[in-house]
Amino acid sequence: MNTRSNLQLAVAGLAVLLALGGCGAGGSSDPPQEGSNTSNTADISEGVQPDDSALQLLPQSYKEKGELTVAMDLHYPPTTFLAYDNTTPIGLNPDMARLIAKKLGLKLRFENTAFDTIIPGLDGGRYDFTATTMSPTPERLQVLDMIDYFNGGVSVAVAHGNPLNISNDDMCGRNIAVTKGSNAQLKHLPNVSEWTCTSKGKPAINGVTLPNIQEALTQLASKRIDGVFYDTPALAWADQQQPNNFTILTPQVDTRSDHVAAIALKKGSPLTPALQRAIQSVLDSPEYKKSLATWGLEAGAITEAKLN
Repeated sequence: MNTRSNLQLAVAGLAVLLALGGCGAGGSSDPPQEGSNTSNTADISEGVQPDDSALQLLPQSYKEKGELTVAMDLHYPPTTFLAYDNTTPIGLNPDMARLIAKKLGLKLRFENTAFDTIIPGLDGGRYDFTATTMSPTPERLQVLDMIDYFNGGVSVAVAHGNPLNISNDDMCGRNIAVTKGSNAQLKHLPNVSEWTCTSKGKPAINGVTLPNIQEALTQLASKRIDGVFYDTPALAWADQQQPNNFTILTPQVDTRSDHVAAIALKKGSPLTPALQRAIQSVLDSPEYKKSLATWGLEAGAITEAKLN
């Protein structure tokens, strides 16, 4: 198989990814291609018992209703998308939502909705919460309570086996691809370049701006660039779909800035204390680690369900 067609397989589905900063919407409605994990419709919450401390905080109205409604934009593998049956929500975020509902002893109803309609829907009471890889921002925190559950982060992909011996702390003078308009281009890579390279008298990292991740990975395979600086979950997913085409450096890059994702609900909601306790119970559980491992996202594990 030639390089370009091989890489096209590797990045299948990535065109519909939302950058994990959670700052946009849009995306394809096409179902994911059949392959690694896309047929995995098992319910990770099967057998999980309610958390007594979370139940004690649950408002009576929710106990009487017996159900939570979660809003998601189900078009962004590997965190939030539909299985190959084009019906079952799968990925880290559906796993989290199912586990949270079980910790609260409630049933769960998914609402597949466009990203930019989620916040108005929460504010208007159409949904109880969202788990859609949304990052806390000052603007969102004016109208939402947001509880941390995952650190998306960014990583560097290099040629398979890392023949140039590139490291997170030494990309000085290297040609490293970023995607146009991304936080990686505008903020993270310049920051890393300053504190790991130029402040030490070394050449700056040469950020090569490309239109999308597909083109970046293709140029990496053809050795026109030295590395790709992009969201860790997206790179991990591409690596799962077509292994041994590139190497992802570990750990994630320290950009000296947050990449946290948070569960969100209406600001001041009476559900917030119970939801926070349920999320903490999930983070403490083996199922959380199992879900991260299933979707190749182990590097994003966190331990504290902090209310922002």
